[in-house]
Amino acid sequence: MSKAAQLAALIGSGQAQGNKNMVINGEMAVSQRATAATAAVNAAYATVDRFKFYQSNDGAYTSEQSTDVPSGEGFNKSLKLAVTTADTSIAAAQYAFVATVLEGQNLQRLKYGTSNAEHITVSFWVKSNKTGTYSLTATTVTTTYSHFQNYTINSANTWEKKTITISPTAGSTTLITSSGGAITNDNTAGLQLFWNLAYGTNYHGTENSWTASTYYSDSNQVNWMDSTSNNFYLTGVQMEVGEVATAFEHEDFGTTSRKCKRYYELLDMSVYPSAYSTAGLGNYFWTERKRANPTISADTNSGSYNLNVTNTNGGYIYNSTFNGSSVNGLRGDSEL
Repeated sequence: MSKAAQLAALIGSGQAQGNKNMVINGEMAVSQRATAATAAVNAAYATVDRFKFYQSNDGAYTSEQSTDVPSGEGFNKSLKLAVTTADTSIAAAQYAFVATVLEGQNLQRLKYGTSNAEHITVSFWVKSNKTGTYSLTATTVTTTYSHFQNYTINSANTWEKKTITISPTAGSTTLITSSGGAITNDNTAGLQLFWNLAYGTNYHGTENSWTASTYYSDSNQVNWMDSTSNNFYLTGVQMEVGEVATAFEHEDFGTTSRKCKRYYELLDMSVYPSAYSTAGLGNYFWTERKRANPTISADTNSGSYNLNVTNTNGGYIYNSTFNGSSVNGLRGDSEL
C-alpha cells in the first residue's frame, strides 16, 4: 500500500484524527492520589490516575509517578513499579498486573458484537531491569472474553516501544464478531487492558486467541515478582482503532486532568458550613461531572460532618449540630 493510500485509510478509520486514543492518562501525567511510592492493594488505584493495581501472591510491590521517560519522545512522566517483597514461586491461582479500565460507551467505535468489529492496536513504552517475555491482555468486561499476546523486553534498563495489534477474530473464533461480543453502551466498564507481571498456571492459555475463559498469559510470562531488585516502567500508552500504530496523541495537561476527574477528583479546597437552624449545612460542587454518583471521603473532617452525595455534580455536608468546622480535601471516587 502506498503512503497516500495508507494516509487515506488512516483518515477514514479516524486514526489520523483527534481523540483517537481510547486510553486516558496514557502519558501518566495526572496523579491525584499520590506521586510517591505507594503499596499496591489488590484491585485498587493508588498513584497514577486511571491505572489500577492488582496483586495476589506472597510478595508485594509499590507504584509511583516517575520522571524517568524515553528520551526525545515528548513524555515527562511514567508509572514506576518496584518489588518490595519477593515471591520466587507463583502458585497456580496467584498473579500480579497493572490495568486500565475503559468505559463501555467510549468503545462503541470498536463495533464489537458485529461482523464489522475492528482491529485495535495498543502501543506503549516499557522499561525494566528484568528482561524476558511479558504479556498484554485485553478483556471484555460484560462477557469476560480474553485475549493476550506476548512481547519481549530485550535489553535491561532500556526504554523500548512495543506494539500489539488485536484482531477481533484472533484464533479463528467468532466470539467478538457475534452478538454476544458486544460491549454494553453505557457508563460501566467495557474493556480492560492488563500489563502482566506474574501469573500462575490457572490463568495460562493460548496466545493470540480470543477465549471465553480468564486466560491471561502462558508459561513464557516472566515472574517479575521474584526479586526486590525488579522494577517496571510504563508510559506512552495508546489504544486506537486499526492495524497500524500511529504517533502518540499528546494532549495538554488540562484536557487529561478533566478526563481523569470524571472518575476521581480531589476537590482541593475547604467547604465551610452555614448555620441552618441549629444544624450545620454546606454545599460542594465537582469541577467535572462524575461517571456515577461517587463515594465521598475527606482529608480533614474534624467537625464529624456527614458527607452526602446529591448527584454526579455535587452534594452537601451536614451535621445536626452547627460547629463551624470546615471539611477539607473532599475526594469523589466513581472509578470503574
